[in-house]
Amino acid sequence: MESNDDFLRVKDLGKYFDVSRGFISKLFYGNRTLKAVDRVNLKITKGETLGLVGESGCGKSTIARLITRLIEPTFGDIYFQGTNLASLRPEEMRQMRRHIQMIFQDPFTSLNPRKKIATIIGMPLAIHYKMRGREKRQRVLELLQKVGMGTEHIDRYPHEFSGGQRQRLAIARALALNPDLVICDEPVSALDVSIQAQILNLFRQLQDEMGLTYLFISHDLVVVKHISNDVAVMYAGKIVELASTEEIFDSPLHPYTRALLSSRFEDRKEREKYAMKGEIISPINPPHGCRLQKRCPQSQPCCSELEPELKDVGNGHYVACLKN
Repeated sequence: MESNDDFLRVKDLGKYFDVSRGFISKLFYGNRTLKAVDRVNLKITKGETLGLVGESGCGKSTIARLITRLIEPTFGDIYFQGTNLASLRPEEMRQMRRHIQMIFQDPFTSLNPRKKIATIIGMPLAIHYKMRGREKRQRVLELLQKVGMGTEHIDRYPHEFSGGQRQRLAIARALALNPDLVICDEPVSALDVSIQAQILNLFRQLQDEMGLTYLFISHDLVVVKHISNDVAVMYAGKIVELASTEEIFDSPLHPYTRALLSSRFEDRKEREKYAMKGEIISPINPPHGCRLQKRCPQSQPCCSELEPELKDVGNGHYVACLKN
């Protein structure tokens, strides 16, 4: 998956959490390790959008926090424009954050309720560019206009805005430093459908105007199809399929991807044809072999013995399945 054109490349990235509780628990159950992200490989081309999809709890948000170094990786590399973020010291990473910004899922908790909008959006400007007074206020006004807000909103508090307006304000804050990469962690899932469309159109407009690159995390396939150039499908801490949006939606190869897409079918028999049976495996000490083995309708004996690798099966279409 290595290429000189890769704007962001995640290589064998992993995050393990020790969830053992006390001496007695370790004595009876041994060390319990939660493998939230397990040897993930991703790549994003500059100016494009990679959609990351999967069920809740599969590790999507953990990947976002690893790339931004909000949490530290257990192992692996994160190459951003040729720089390995995983090896940077705290001060070096602090300087790099002006190039990488994040928009969180909940617009009601991502903004400080005690601060005015002028302070919230202006804080990155003050920290990184040492802007003060009139210069900073003018820049905040420009950012508000860029995301479709008025100049009259600058001296209000977050509670005075609707959910869609708050997410616009969160976008303005993320754009304050003119970042190259914006990580969007389910930024429209908490919004009404009509508002979702407006925010998605805003994302695409800003990408065209500013040449932004997005990692767009969502569990909504319709949203991902609308905004993404490429799609990565994640299950239980691993990427199981990665391809262009057109390839994923027209020719899915992994059984789990087919199951996700089958939810679009109106015919019940078609949905049941690809449906997954049973429960998602626990990421705590997962079983050997393929993590989908107990739910997959195409499971074979070898699936419990060998762990499938993410391989290119042609045309840049990567699949982690022993049948491909």
